[in-house]
Amino acid sequence: MASPQLQNIIQMIKAQPVRSDIPVEEKRANFEQLAAAFPIADDVKREKAEANGVPGEWLTPPGVPGDITVYWLHGGGYYMGSVNTHARLVALIAAACDGRAFAVDYRLAPEDPFPAGLDDAVAGYRWLLEQGVDPARLVIGGDSAGGGLTLATLQRLREAGDPLPAATVLLSPWTDLEGAGESIKTRREADPMIDPTTMPEMARGYHRDEDVRNPLVSPLHADFTGLPPMLIQVGDAEVLLDDSNRVYSRADAAGVDVTLEVNDEMIHVFQFFAPLLPEAVAAIERIGEFAKSHAGAAAAAR
Repeated sequence: MASPQLQNIIQMIKAQPVRSDIPVEEKRANFEQLAAAFPIADDVKREKAEANGVPGEWLTPPGVPGDITVYWLHGGGYYMGSVNTHARLVALIAAACDGRAFAVDYRLAPEDPFPAGLDDAVAGYRWLLEQGVDPARLVIGGDSAGGGLTLATLQRLREAGDPLPAATVLLSPWTDLEGAGESIKTRREADPMIDPTTMPEMARGYHRDEDVRNPLVSPLHADFTGLPPMLIQVGDAEVLLDDSNRVYSRADAAGVDVTLEVNDEMIHVFQFFAPLLPEAVAAIERIGEFAKSHAGAAAAAR
C-alpha cells in the first residue's frame, strides 16, 4: 500500500487548473508555480553556464565528491518545464549519486519543434566532454519527455561516433508520441498528472511534419544496440506505463543491460515529489546506487 502522503500530493495536483484552452505561456507559468512548492535546498550550489550556445546550469549538492556527473534533460511534454522546475529533483539525484549535475534549457515546442530540442541536448552533452568530463563517469537521464529526449540523444551520439556515457536513467519516459500503448486507456482514471486527450496536440506541436514513428521522435522505435546500461523507473498508475514496458522489451532484446522498476500505485514522475513522498526518496536512492555501480570510481577503472 502506498504511503498516505501520496493522496495529499494527488489532491494538490487535481487542484491545478485543467482548462483545455489555457495558452502555452500560462501552462508554463502554472508549472513553474507548482515547482515553487518544492524548492531546491539553499545549500545546493547553482552556477549558470552556456553549453555551446545552450543555456544550462550546474547543480552541486554540498559535500559530494563530484566524481560522477549527471546530465539531465527535464520533462514537460516538450512544451514546458525548465532547469528551474526540475532543480530540486536533479539536485536530489546528483546527491544520491555523490556527484554534481548539469541540466539545459533546451528549446521548446511549439515555437521550436523537432529537432531543435534534440540539437540542444546533443550540444549540451558534447560541451560537457569539451569541459573535460569523463564519459566513463557520466550518467545521462531525463523524465517524461526528457526521457524520450535522452534516448534520442543517445541515438544521435552513437551514430555520430561520440563517446557514450556510462549509464542512462529514465523516469516515466515518453517514448511513443503516437500514443499506441494500452495504458493510455487502462490507466486514464488513475493518472492525475497527464490528460491523454491533450497528448496528441502536444505530440503534433513537437514533431510537426516529421513522421511520428521516426525513432528520434518516438524512441520506442529505435535500434537500442550498443546503448549503455539503463535504469527505467515508472509508476503503475500512469498512462505512460506501456511506454516504459515496451522500451524495456526492445532494449533487452537488443542486448542492453536494462532494469525496469514498476512502482505500485505511483503516478507519473513520482520522484518529483521527494522528499515529501517516501517512495520517491527510495527510488532516488536506487538511482544513486545504479549510477555509482556503473559510473563510480571502481566502475570507471574497469
